[in-house]
Amino acid sequence: MAPTHAHRTHATGVPDPSRAQPRGHGLHLRSWDADSDSDAEAWLRGFLDPEFQRWNTPLNLWTDLAGARESLRARARDAADGRSVSFRVTDGGSGTTLGHIGVNEISRQMKVARVGYWVLPAARGRGVAGRALLLASRWAFAELGLHRLELGHAIGHEASCRIAERCGYRAEGTLREAMFESGRHDAFRDVHLHARLATDTEPAPPDAR
Repeated sequence: MAPTHAHRTHATGVPDPSRAQPRGHGLHLRSWDADSDSDAEAWLRGFLDPEFQRWNTPLNLWTDLAGARESLRARARDAADGRSVSFRVTDGGSGTTLGHIGVNEISRQMKVARVGYWVLPAARGRGVAGRALLLASRWAFAELGLHRLELGHAIGHEASCRIAERCGYRAEGTLREAMFESGRHDAFRDVHLHARLATDTEPAPPDAR
């Protein structure tokens, strides 16, 4: 199913994520709402998940709902400025929040961006990350006019590596010390770089389970 086209855009030319709500592969990608208790709680659960923290170290290490809301507001500001678009990954039928996917560091001049995602523990093992990545990638190529999407993950994160490759993101090499070590801002680790082009063939989605 093709993504739903945005009905209006920011002054930057980036589709407004509050209107851009791609559907397909059994999923519905929606905007996050910092004023929603359920959204803030889901964002906090994702951030505090030990598996997320094992592979990711955000600049701000917040641990409560107030921090979660401010993080979501910062995401909204980035979207308004055309720097990124953040989606809440939800079940296409029930609307249950399953995780997050973002199209980040958008460069309209170079037609490139970076994608990142996480899935809540209760939703793992159902192909959510792969289906969301395919859906968000299709949307980014079609709606943002991008040519290249990059995906980086810490070396050793084999699950993320498999998801990237299954979704057509080819491995391109290793970036030396390009990511913080888990829980630290004073040490670094290597990153595997994957990328997909708008001209690459879109793989079939994984089965929803």
